[in-house]
Amino acid sequence: MSVSNSVNVQILDKEYCINCPQEERSNLVSAARYLDTKMREIRSSGKVIGADRIAVMAALNITHDLLHNKPADVQAAPEAKSDQVRDLLDRVDLALASDQDPAQS
Repeated sequence: MSVSNSVNVQILDKEYCINCPQEERSNLVSAARYLDTKMREIRSSGKVIGADRIAVMAALNITHDLLHNKPADVQAAPEAKSDQVRDLLDRVDLALASDQDPAQS
């Protein structure tokens, strides 16, 4: 049985506290760093404005890379990867909703 722990990650200058099983902590931290890098690349291009839009573009780019640049085993089970992507998007949605800044609404 896995024990859940909170992990603090920083993405695009904002800190998020995410519950994560201890054995997945390093994977979550790595994923957050990767996402932060991608979002910073998009923001620095100057073509996309706003954290929400940057997050969506990063998600689309990462998903595209996952689906089109990985070995055949990724293509063989798209529903499993789709579930993983959906789960990650749900986690991001929860983190964004709990961290919503009323001044930006």
